[in-house]
Amino acid sequence: MLYKRVFSVFETTIRYLGGLLSAFELSDQKYPILLEKAKEVADKLAFAWVGENALPFGSVNFTTNSPTIAASSIAGAGTLTLEWSTLSSHTGNQTYANLAVGSVHHIANLPDPLPGLPAQGVNPQDGKSIGGYVTWGGGSDSYFEYLIKYARLSNTNDPLFANTWHTAVDSSIKTLLRTSIPGNHVYLADFDDSRKIRHIGSHLACFNGGNWILGLSRLALDSNRGSSLVTETGGKLLNNDTIVNIGLQLADACWNTYASTQTGIGPESFAFISSDGNFTGGTPANVADLKFNAQHGFYITDGVYIQRPEVLETNFYAWRATGDTKYLDRAASAVASFDKFLQTPTGYAGINDVNNVANGLVDDTESFWFAEVLKYLYLTFDDPNHISLDEYVFNTEAHPFKAPPAKSMYGTNTILPSKPFTIQSGPPLPAISPSRFDKNLRTPQ
Repeated sequence: MLYKRVFSVFETTIRYLGGLLSAFELSDQKYPILLEKAKEVADKLAFAWVGENALPFGSVNFTTNSPTIAASSIAGAGTLTLEWSTLSSHTGNQTYANLAVGSVHHIANLPDPLPGLPAQGVNPQDGKSIGGYVTWGGGSDSYFEYLIKYARLSNTNDPLFANTWHTAVDSSIKTLLRTSIPGNHVYLADFDDSRKIRHIGSHLACFNGGNWILGLSRLALDSNRGSSLVTETGGKLLNNDTIVNIGLQLADACWNTYASTQTGIGPESFAFISSDGNFTGGTPANVADLKFNAQHGFYITDGVYIQRPEVLETNFYAWRATGDTKYLDRAASAVASFDKFLQTPTGYAGINDVNNVANGLVDDTESFWFAEVLKYLYLTFDDPNHISLDEYVFNTEAHPFKAPPAKSMYGTNTILPSKPFTIQSGPPLPAISPSRFDKNLRTPQ
């Protein structure tokens, strides 16, 4: 008997559905039970779409087959395409893909606060946005991630996915991109309901460098290995070297949050000071924060590390894209830090404060420690032809899906026009990446 009856559509899709389908493919489809179980899971999750609603509710009661009526986020509703389209391709039932793709089409066509950058919150009951908060962090992150990844995995002729992603990146460069003082660290700020820039960052948002590199890189020769690291998918997608260079700068800035702490491990959230201010929407920086910022170009706002992967995920893409051995060195440094500070007699745990070891460990090990952190580290040190980005697309839980040969180009190199936007109210937004340990992770208001 299931001890839990209500399941997150997003988390169950990326972890369970994605894991089952990836295992089915990686085992050369030898075990049909994996596909059968994936179908069982999706058939339950499909009850999240009610009537003619384009957007799914965020959770479903598996006993009653009924959703929890509540607000959702663009990440929660828009991070399903890789898994559900893969299920369709193996079952021949296009309904799965249609549900997930339809949700993204709906979100991409909503009026948005900035071109290509929709508000973080959505209301599945009426299909409208909630608020006007824009971020590449939690609650929005993997919606942007999957726009370009779905284009690559499916080789769709529908330009909406690549063009919307390209527009989101273009808007981010024009409006969100900032440089820290001191340090000249490049980051993507948030944009709040009042249309103010919030100079904040997070471990979750640090996926963005890798996503930009994947979407736009031209991949290089690894002279140290003597073989091509990649003709991999990236550079063939939009062919824009400017944006991959920004992606590499974002990777450097996120690594700096690791290199600057007592443990060599990055914090959950942090803030910056830039030429246009230091507004975060939260408590202003204190004397200790300003001292830390003067040394490192950012300051810590929540020092917990709950075994998140995003910095090392981006580091993996940067290594595959450039062949620069500094990314190997960074991965090795992270391994040494994890061994020194996170190891317990029974495994590895999170840590309550990456800059104060005395605060102890978190009595928990997250599943994404295995699915993502260890996998991205392993693949960083492995032969790049193993799980090549020419042949696979990773879902947001790092489960690889087999991809067809890449197209010469994705999208039509079109920046989409803005759509008139008015802030709409709605139900309270869900917690971001909820865990019993990350008490501070709540959607910004």
